Parts: sequence; structure tokens; C-alpha cells
Amino acid sequence: MVKRANRKSSSAPLSRGVGSVRIIAGRWRGRKLTVHDAQGLRPTTDRVKETVFNWLAPYLPGARCLDIFAGSGGLGFEALSRGASWVHFCEKHPAAAKQLRANLDQLGAQNAHIDRGDALALLATAPKDGPYDIIFVDPPFHQGLLDDTLAALDANHWLAPNACVYVEVESHLTTWQVPEHWHCHREKRAGQVNYRLYFTESDD
Repeated sequence: MVKRANRKSSSAPLSRGVGSVRIIAGRWRGRKLTVHDAQGLRPTTDRVKETVFNWLAPYLPGARCLDIFAGSGGLGFEALSRGASWVHFCEKHPAAAKQLRANLDQLGAQNAHIDRGDALALLATAPKDGPYDIIFVDPPFHQGLLDDTLAALDANHWLAPNACVYVEVESHLTTWQVPEHWHCHREKRAGQVNYRLYFTESDD
């Protein structure tokens, strides 16, 4: 996954260059998707992405996924490639959101929706089409958005029973607030990021 203008600085201007993100497994294995080279974007390495999706492999087939700070959509596209039934992308930066649409069209993927807006504004209300099985949370570094994002996901019914929540943050951030019924299943550190996978318990 390539990081996101929404994640780093939603007002940062786009540079002239373009980059790419590679899908590493599934039906679109090896496909490269164009990514605008916006200031503050940082790519997640294939190594990290492969680890994360190895963790998620048992839960992906047929899953409904939310990529809440989508940017390039690297995590969401990887999920679709590996068998997710639906991905909801949320991206604030207009050019990045436009590129998401172009990449979905390039892949011929119709089982996805792009929300062009602020992530916390979206999460402030309940989802219109039901909860999600897997949520990717990778907010902009150094903007203090993580705790509010996790709290809103839990409070406003975005999580299906026994959902998986993937969290990626800057490496110096080692503690943050999660609801009591979330349990850390796996965690690792690689370079400038810490990343964890949480399982949530059903209220039933």
C-alpha cells in the first residue's frame, strides 16, 4: 500500500511525478497501479503487506472491508485481489480519490465504493450498508487521529461481530487506546512503522 495524501497532509499539493503500487497475490497478482506522487506519501513495503495478508488469509474470502484512509488503496486492492467481496475506500484528497476510481476501472472491479470525504466525518454516523468484517486503519502520521478513529469504529457500529482491525502507525507510537473487547492478535515493527492486527469480540 502506498500512503496517502489523506494520511499525511490533506492540503499538500501534488508533485509532478507518479509512482506505482504492486498487488502481490491473488487474481491480480503482479499488476501495478498508478499512484500520484503527492507530498508526504510513503509506500508500505511489500514485506509488510505480505505479512499482514498472511495474518488475514483465513478471514478474507467473502469479507466486507473498509479502507478508511485509502490513499493509493493498496490494502483495499490487495484485499479484493485475494477474495474480499466488497471494499469501501475513503479518501479525502480529490486527486488520490480520482486515481482510485481509475485503478478500479483498470482492474474491472465493480465490487467497491469510493467515498470522497473526511474519514472521521464518515465514521461519525453508522454505516449505511451494514458493518464490515475487516477494517484497515492507517491514519496520517503525527496528526493524532488514531484514538478517535478506533473509538468511532466501535461506537458507531462499523464492526461486524468478531471483526478484524488492522492498525498501522509510526514506529515511535507504541501505545494507544482500544476498546476493552478488542484483543491484539499479532504485532510487528518494520522500519518506520508499527503494525497490529486486533480481533474484536461479539457483544452477543
